[in-house]
Amino acid sequence: MAVAAATLTLAVLTTACGALGQAVDCNSAATEASKIMTDWSSEVTKNAADTKAIGTASKTAADKTKELAGKYDGEVAAALNELAGGFETMEKGDLAGVSEFTGKMNGFSTKITAACT
Repeated sequence: MAVAAATLTLAVLTTACGALGQAVDCNSAATEASKIMTDWSSEVTKNAADTKAIGTASKTAADKTKELAGKYDGEVAAALNELAGGFETMEKGDLAGVSEFTGKMNGFSTKITAACT
């Protein structure tokens, strides 16, 4: 009985942010999204004046985030797609927008985490 209860609890936790029948590990989604954001920030920081490098880093981050979103559905996919859209706004290497977008990244992380509850 205890094993069945533990299994049911785990099933609820892993499917809370996905459709029925698609087990979703929300922690993995949040971790992968965080890595994408960190990689983007590192690239932008080391190439702060290079609009082409910022655009390339942003396109790479958007593509990776869209790919990640494709593995999920529901609120997690929506939050990841919103993050990807944010990266896409930076693909033209908008130096002025980097600070604004960086400030919004915590909000994206919060949405992804909230989608898992």
